[in-house]
Amino acid sequence: MRVSLVGMAGSGKSYWSKRLAEQGFTRFCCDELIAEKLAPELAGTAGRPLTMGEWMGFPYETGYQVREARYLALEREVTAEIISCLEAHEEKPDEDIVVDTTGSVIYAGGENLEKLRSSTTVVYLAILPEVRDQLLSAYISNPHPMVWRGVFHREPNETEREALARCYPVLVRERERGYEHLAEATISFHRRREQGFGVVDFLHDVMLARHP
Repeated sequence: MRVSLVGMAGSGKSYWSKRLAEQGFTRFCCDELIAEKLAPELAGTAGRPLTMGEWMGFPYETGYQVREARYLALEREVTAEIISCLEAHEEKPDEDIVVDTTGSVIYAGGENLEKLRSSTTVVYLAILPEVRDQLLSAYISNPHPMVWRGVFHREPNETEREALARCYPVLVRERERGYEHLAEATISFHRRREQGFGVVDFLHDVMLARHP
């Protein structure tokens, strides 16, 4: 089985990709591969490396758009490299593979997304509207790379945090449309939180979506 996990940062992509890796899946993590390419820029000062979230910063900070463009370019590059690996592994039909994508994978280019969808089953890990506030708070307190693509803007007399809170749901809705269009299977938030729901159930739901 070959699956790609898509969804917002914090939706559980890394958690489930690691669970699948524990069961023998070969795991590709886009964020880890991007971080490797950014290593010189993440070196930081005083011996403490930057996280990717610290490096990219918030959308209202100076230089954010330049770093956002750099991140997106690397994301497209990494996605293309993973697809090449998937194609190279075609002679290993029994190898299980999971691709842990970034939250901004829907901006990785039409050709890349088409190939990703043809090479893997794309699984969307959906979230609930009430979870969005939690994800936004997590982003503010412990920033991760977030591609806004012009969605963020401040209104007059609005604080930066107020602007983030207003614009974040708009970004989520835009992303959700992209994930739904790309995915072949969706595993709902409630389903993933059911007592006892594990890897076997996860894969069963994916297979059921592929072969209803």
